[in-house]
Amino acid sequence: MEKQYFDLMPFFDGYVRNYRRMNLAKLHNRSMFTKREIDYFANLGEMLGFDSFIEDTKFDKKMGRSRPMDLSWWKYDGRKDEENYLYLALHLERESSWAKDIDTIDKLFSDTEEGFIPHNVIGIQYIQSEERMKHLNELMAKRNAVQNSNVLMVYRYYDAQVGVQRVCAVSFTPTGLTEERKAICGVDDSGYWFMTFEEDYAPFRKNKEATTITP
Repeated sequence: MEKQYFDLMPFFDGYVRNYRRMNLAKLHNRSMFTKREIDYFANLGEMLGFDSFIEDTKFDKKMGRSRPMDLSWWKYDGRKDEENYLYLALHLERESSWAKDIDTIDKLFSDTEEGFIPHNVIGIQYIQSEERMKHLNELMAKRNAVQNSNVLMVYRYYDAQVGVQRVCAVSFTPTGLTEERKAICGVDDSGYWFMTFEEDYAPFRKNKEATTITP
């Protein structure tokens, strides 16, 4: 079957603009962040007409066993097949530990059975620093040259100089990197986490305006 690709960058736009609605407080632990973000994408998949499964599994030929998927979207159409799903529309992984960034890519691009090759993948990965992105992007592009999925990778890392998390989304097609978008994630005055695009973040905009020299 011909693969059904999404334009995944609008999914990142929605993730950013709806982040405050997840009601994640500064006292919540990692597990709650993971649950709320995965639930967000599970609900999104169902609204788009897919069947969403949390902690689904697919076979990994290299390991010789099944491995969990944080989230999957499957496409069903009884007009074409009454008994089976047509294809795996999306595989999503969300990982808080920067030490597991390679493992996240291994999960998203594993050597698996034909019916479990995702048409689209999303990774939400915390990383140690901005410098790590180049290596991960190169690895991901190499792996995706074989898998041929549409890819959205969302990197998150803490910037101590400004005291907020930086968020960088990169979009890949099977031919390589196509788009990049940046955002900021932090805690508001009421103690809840928010996310906004970098160009809309008021402290950055004020600093930019203050350093602009006018004739």
